Amino acid sequence: MSEEQARRVQAQFGASAAAYVTSPLHAAGEDLDRLLAWGAARRADRVLDVATGGGHTALAFAGIVRRVVAYDLTGADADERRARTCRTRSAANVDFVAGMPTRCPSGTSPSTSSPAGRRRIISPTSRPPSVRSTASFGRAARCCCRTSSATTTPDANAFILEVEKRRDPSHVRSYRAAQWKAFLRAAGLTVIEDSLIWKLREWNEWTGRMRMSAEARRDLEDFVRRAPERCRAAFEFRLTRDAVVSFNDRQILIRADRD
Repeated sequence: MSEEQARRVQAQFGASAAAYVTSPLHAAGEDLDRLLAWGAARRADRVLDVATGGGHTALAFAGIVRRVVAYDLTGADADERRARTCRTRSAANVDFVAGMPTRCPSGTSPSTSSPAGRRRIISPTSRPPSVRSTASFGRAARCCCRTSSATTTPDANAFILEVEKRRDPSHVRSYRAAQWKAFLRAAGLTVIEDSLIWKLREWNEWTGRMRMSAEARRDLEDFVRRAPERCRAAFEFRLTRDAVVSFNDRQILIRADRD
C-alpha cells in the first residue's frame, strides 16, 4: 500500500471509527465464529489481527489466547474507542497498534523457539495485498484470512466495485478466492481450508456508517437501480419502490499453514 493510499484510508475510516466499534454486524456472525473455531482448534497462543477495524475480531480472540495485537492504519482516536471497549469487556490482553500493514510490530514477530508462539490470525481487510505486503502473510506460521471476495463474472464484479467505490472512495478492489490463495502460496503458506460466507448488508446502516452525503447516497441508489438485473442478482440486492433495502456481500475465509 502506498503512503498516499494509506492517507486516504486513514481519512476515510478514522472519522468512522465509532461506527465500526459499535457495529453489531462486525461484532458477531458466522464468519467470526469460524475464525474463532479455527483458532481454538490450533490452540493459538498469540494472535496478530491485521486491519482490525472496530477491533471485534481481536476482542473475540482475547477470550481464547494469551495475547492479541490488533493492528490498523487508523490512529489514536480509534485506538481510544477500541481501548474503552476492551476495558468494558475486561480484555486486558489486547494491545492496539497503529501503522502500515507492511510494517508489522516488531514485538509480534513469530517465535522460533515455541510452536505456540508462532501462530497468527490475520483478519479482515478489503485492501489488496501488493507484492510488498505479502510480508504480512509471509511472517506468519499460520494464517486465517477473512475478506470480501469477487465473483467469477466480470460485469457483476465491475458493478459491485463501483458501488463500493462510491460508498468508500478509498476502496481499491476485491479479489477472487483463487487470487487470495495465490497470494498465500506466494508467501510460502499452504491453504488447508476455505469457506464462502454471505453476509447481509442493511443498506441504511452500510451507507450511513461511511457518512455519505444525501446527494451521494441518492446517486448511488440511482446507479444500483440502473444496473442490469443480473448484476444486482449476483449480490441479492433487495429493492422496494422507494429504497434500496439490503444486499449480500461475499466473504471468503481461508486457513493456511506454513509448509
